[in-house]
Amino acid sequence: MNRTGIEAALNDLIFNRDLTVEEAADRHFTPEYRQRTDGEWADRAEFIEHIAHVRAVVAGGHVVVHEELYDDGKYADRHTAHIVKKDGSTVRMEVYVFADLAPDGRFQRIEETTLMLEGSAADRTIGSAR
Repeated sequence: MNRTGIEAALNDLIFNRDLTVEEAADRHFTPEYRQRTDGEWADRAEFIEHIAHVRAVVAGGHVVVHEELYDDGKYADRHTAHIVKKDGSTVRMEVYVFADLAPDGRFQRIEETTLMLEGSAADRTIGSAR
């Protein structure tokens, strides 16, 4: 089974401008995908709207996965997103993820909590802003 992970998904969603947001989402997320970030639920359409917003403000960056666990259809990780915004400011956010994978290996549901390590107060919602 080919299965996705956070690093591949975020690289395609945010940093790979050769893919549209929809193409990246189709590659890593099921049609019924749902996500809860810091207690706020988003359906797939709201998630895609969020990613489009992030792409509009992000110039570049990378993801570092510290721990990553797969157990059949379950996934968990702890990663840090390092982001450089188009205005030159930087954001560093540590994220804790628990997820369900569909039988085809794509994310079906993610629940995550974010911890701001570096950035302005306005950047605290970058994980869910639309």
